[in-house]
Formats: sequence, C-alpha cells, structure tokens
Amino acid sequence: MKYVLVTGGVVSGLGKGVTASSIGVVLKACGLRITSIKIDPYLNTDAGTMSPFEHGEVFVLDDGGEVDLDLGNYERFLDVTLTRNNNITTGKIYQSVLEKERRGDYLGKTVQVVPHITDAIKNSIESVAVIPVDGKEGAADVCVIELGGTVGDIESMPFIEALRQLSFSVGQDNFCLVHVSLIPVLGVVGEQKTKPTQHSVRELRALGLTPHLLACRSAQPLLENTKEKLSQFCHVPAGNILNIHDVPNIWHVPLLLRNQNAHLSILKQLNLLDFATTPALQDWTRMAETFDNLTESVRIALVGKYVGLSDSYLSVVKALLHACIACSLKPSIDWIAASDLEDDSARLNAACVLVPGGFGDRGVTGMILAAKYARENKVPYLGICLGMQISVIEFARSVLGLERANSNEFDDKTPNPVVIFMPEGSRTHMGNTMRLGSRKTLFQTPDCITSKLYQNSEYVEERHRHRYEVNPEFIGILEKSGLKFFGRDESGNRMEILELPTHPFYVGVQFHPEFKSRPARPSALFLGLILAATGQLEAYLGRHQNGS
Repeated sequence: MKYVLVTGGVVSGLGKGVTASSIGVVLKACGLRITSIKIDPYLNTDAGTMSPFEHGEVFVLDDGGEVDLDLGNYERFLDVTLTRNNNITTGKIYQSVLEKERRGDYLGKTVQVVPHITDAIKNSIESVAVIPVDGKEGAADVCVIELGGTVGDIESMPFIEALRQLSFSVGQDNFCLVHVSLIPVLGVVGEQKTKPTQHSVRELRALGLTPHLLACRSAQPLLENTKEKLSQFCHVPAGNILNIHDVPNIWHVPLLLRNQNAHLSILKQLNLLDFATTPALQDWTRMAETFDNLTESVRIALVGKYVGLSDSYLSVVKALLHACIACSLKPSIDWIAASDLEDDSARLNAACVLVPGGFGDRGVTGMILAAKYARENKVPYLGICLGMQISVIEFARSVLGLERANSNEFDDKTPNPVVIFMPEGSRTHMGNTMRLGSRKTLFQTPDCITSKLYQNSEYVEERHRHRYEVNPEFIGILEKSGLKFFGRDESGNRMEILELPTHPFYVGVQFHPEFKSRPARPSALFLGLILAATGQLEAYLGRHQNGS
C-alpha cells in the first residue's frame, strides 16, 4: 500500500479536504485505484452528536456511519462508497485501547500513548486502507490520508507520532507527505509572506516528518521569488511547491494540480511512474468550464435552522449545484433562517422552496410557514427528513383542522401527534442511536413524480438519519384528504415519501437524497425540484417515460 498524507499548517479551514480529494482525483485519472481516510483528533467517537454550527454538517454513509463532512467531499470527488472506519477519531482509538485493557489484552503492561495508542492508530490506518471502496475486489493502489486540525495542536500529537512511525515502517517509496499551508499577503506591504509556512514546516520537521510537497493556499498565484524562498527555507524542491490559489469553483483544483505536474511529483515519490498513465481529466475540465460559463440562474429558498454556517448544509448545496448544472443553470440560494421567518412569508420570493433536516424546536414555526406558502401558492417544495415531517404537521393543521397537530419532538403533550418517536430509538443515549444508513424505500405505485424521477424503479436505496417518524395512525385521514404516501419501508408501516398530487411538485422524503448526489449523477429529487422550478419537469418526465 502506498500512502499520501495531507497535513495542514498556520490556520485551520485552508481546504485540506478539497486538496486531499483533488490529489485523489488526479491520481485516479492516472489509472490508479484510490481510497481515503480522514483523521479527526477530537475525542468524540464520531461526528453524530456535534452541532452543525461547530463542525459543519454530519455526513452519513451507507453503513450508517456519522462522519466528518470531508468524507462527503471524498465520495463526491472520487465517486467511491466509504465506510465508518474511513473516519478515524481520537475517541475511537482510545475506546478500542481501553476495551483491550479491560479485557487484559496487554498482559499486565502499563498502557501508554506510546506505544499502545500509536500502535492502535497505525493498525487502524493499515486495516482500513485495504478495504475496497470503488466496487472492485482487492485493495486500492494509493490511500490518501487527511490529518485534521493544524500541525502543533496538542490533540493531534499522537497521530503525528503514529504517522512518523508508519512512514518509517512502510519505507520512503511508499509514503508521500503533502503539507497545506497559507501564504498571506499583508494589506500594507502587499508582499506574499512565507514566514508562517516556514514556521509550520519547521514544527513538522521537529516532530519527525518532512514534507515532500508544499501546497500553498493564496488569493493570487505565487510569485517565482516566493517559491524560491519557500524552497530554500523549507527544504522542498521548487518543482514540488504547488500553488492552490483561489479559483471560480472547486472543480478547478484537480486541474490546477495537474497543470503543475503534482501527479508526477507524487508518483515519483511513490515509485509509481511506470504504472501510471497521463491523467485523463477531460470530464473535470468540461464540468469546471461549463459551470464558469453559465449565465442563467434559478432562485432557491433554503429555509433552515443552521443557515449561519453554509457548511451545515454542504451536501444539500452540492446536490443543488449538481442538479442546476444538469439543467444549465447556476444556483442562487436565498439563505433564510427559519426563526426569522416566523411572521413574514414575503421573503420566500423564490422559484422553489427547500426545507432540509434538523433537530430541535427552534425555527419550526418558520418552516411550517414555508411549507404552507409553497403548498398554497403551488411553489415547488422539497422537504428532507425534518422538512417532510414539517409538511405533515402543516397539512394536518391547515387542511385537517387539527390546530395543535405537532411532533412529539416539539410538544410531547400534543393531542394530535402526527410525528412520533420511533419505538426502537433510545431516549437515554444520543450517539449512534438513530435510524441510520442506506435503507430500501418501496414505491407503492409507479404513477407518482418520485417514482418517475427514479426511472420507474420498484424501490430506491437512500441514506437515513432520524429518530422521529410520521405516525402510522394518521396515514388514513391524511391520505383521504389528499396527502399521499407513495414510498414506504419494507415493513410497509414507516412512511418514506409523500406527495401532493394536486400540486406541480410538493415532495417530502424521510431520507437524505443529498448524500448520494454526484457531479455527473445528480440526485433525482434535487433534479426534479430544479426542473419543476423552471417549468421543465413535465417535458423531462415525458421524454424519460418514452425512453428517449
């Protein structure tokens, strides 16, 4: 196994995830099979209990893993299906070591960070690296590892030491270190400053790791004298100093790396030049240029709880982007805080409305108002997870006349609990206790918009993350009044997809279709929303029904 380690210095949020994903894209374009690992040094076992405001969205995998959003980048960029084990956290490592200690696996030894924690980290990396993620048999050729946080952080020290040991044990030809750093420009001087990167590299070298390549983030392209200074003081050849400057969209980043021959530097370090081909990135070039040249846009009202940080809905935004590009449009998103909408629906002046997932009662009144506005004004609506439950509550209140209809999540004393806590859920433990991962949804009829968007499949497999569900006791009265549940789970008792047949596009889904959207294969439901918003849905469905 060959390893490419991506570390970060100076500040967090430099785009290590996009850089790691882009390195994977370029190497994959050279004919190599790629897998990815994200190391998060926090003590949480997984990302499931973290606030989106603090750490961005929680990305859900097929196997139910609740992981860092960077794994979403890996899946979208590399078109792979990762597992929960591809996200290694301090919490997981310590938990496994402590379980072994309690079993007596260490034979009376004093359990220490070195060697027991570092050995556990190495073993975890080496075992996860050989798990196939691209649908083929056998291990990948290269494993790209992203180390979260910034070099010098106390919490990442055991991982740095474990990776130092790993680089030594696998040998020089099997390990390549790419260090992502910032090259700031001070406003007064206007000069590109290399000192922060010099200090960052010095810190890394003091810990026993020497970067083979530098990936320098900057607003503008690096000047030649900046590269020369970095090469001289960081002991990295000038040809291995990559510049990842700001670009119009992130699909340009793999092209930036290719244009600077990053693949050749990495392949040379890994002794793979004889096994790789010239990178075939025609599709990426076409995607990047297509997006740059789009002029028409579509306005989308995204009504959510966490709109203060766009990363909270990263996969939703990417799914909208994929769908819009398939329709030759740019997404223009109106970020509407649900809590601000509670007395004013005039702000919903958009071509379509999307209410994504969330937890807790803050902003629920605003979401209900958005669902009502979309239903009454025939505005295309997509409700995801909580957004589906919101549409049921709104319908029960406005159409059935059940004024106090609510979810048990928001009012446990409601006389009309149209949304209830799932019987198998845990009320005492929050972590990894929801209904998670990829599950089948069976269509009850082919004669509905969602079935047609999914190419008339009998069922669809999408990823879930919820602990509340639509109350089966209310299904009869809701359907009698016009709200149809066209998708159910395999038991037939759990509602997965709802539609309002009298509406051009009013769809709610209990699952999260955004997690499986890809640049070249947009999510069917997001595509349907954009087509409906632009008046193209009927023609699209007609074409696809005729097999054209």
